[in-house]
This record gives sequence, structure tokens and C-alpha cells, in this order.
Amino acid sequence: MTQKPPQPSHAIEVDVDCQFIEEKSEPERNRYLFAYAVTIRNNGTAPAKLLTRHWLITDSNNKIQEVRGDGVIGQQPRLKPGEEHHYSSAAMIETSVGTMRGSYRMIDDEGVEFDAPIEQFVLSIPRTLH
Repeated sequence: MTQKPPQPSHAIEVDVDCQFIEEKSEPERNRYLFAYAVTIRNNGTAPAKLLTRHWLITDSNNKIQEVRGDGVIGQQPRLKPGEEHHYSSAAMIETSVGTMRGSYRMIDDEGVEFDAPIEQFVLSIPRTLH
């Protein structure tokens, strides 16, 4: 009897570090800019390529911006097991506090597509939240 090999593990980890950009924000016009640095890490056993991004950006007025697009900052990185990809971007919201969450659509070398979730994180100017 022949055993099937184990299926490749799709384990993409996403870490985000966020900061308020005061010098490019205009609170008097309800414009708060937040920069975020993303690390995408392939903790799985199969290479995976990032195809698309999907973000839900919510301010404290519950206004939601939905962002969809190909890749991240014009790139569609392919990550081998153990590899990481880093990039930075920014989001503008109308309140001093908000949240972001989303997912990356990935594809492995076998053509199997899957989603890598991005856990919700907080956008907040300093000293707003405890």
C-alpha cells in the first residue's frame, strides 16, 4: 500500500507595526495618517506567492474603507518556507482612532489558492488609548 505524502502546510504569518504620522496629518480637517510596516513570513512547508490584498479600514465613526488590489506596493512576492517579505504603506482615516484587518490571497506551487488572514490592529494617535 502506498502512502500519500502529507499536504503542504499553508502557514503564512503577518505582523504589522503601526505609527501615527503627525507631520502629515491634519486633525482640523479630520485627516489622520498612519504608517504601517508589514512582515509576511512563510512558516509553512510549501512556497507561496502573494496574489492580492484585501483591507478593511474602520474609523471610530464606523466609516469603512475597503481596499482590494493586486500584490502589495506593486509586488507579488513568492516566499519559500522560512522566508519573509517586508513592506511599508499608510492609511488615512477621519478620526484619531481606528482599526485595520484583512487578508492576502496566496497561491502555492501546485496552484492551490488560500487566504492568509491579517489580524485586526489598532490605529491610534499617541496617548489616546491606554
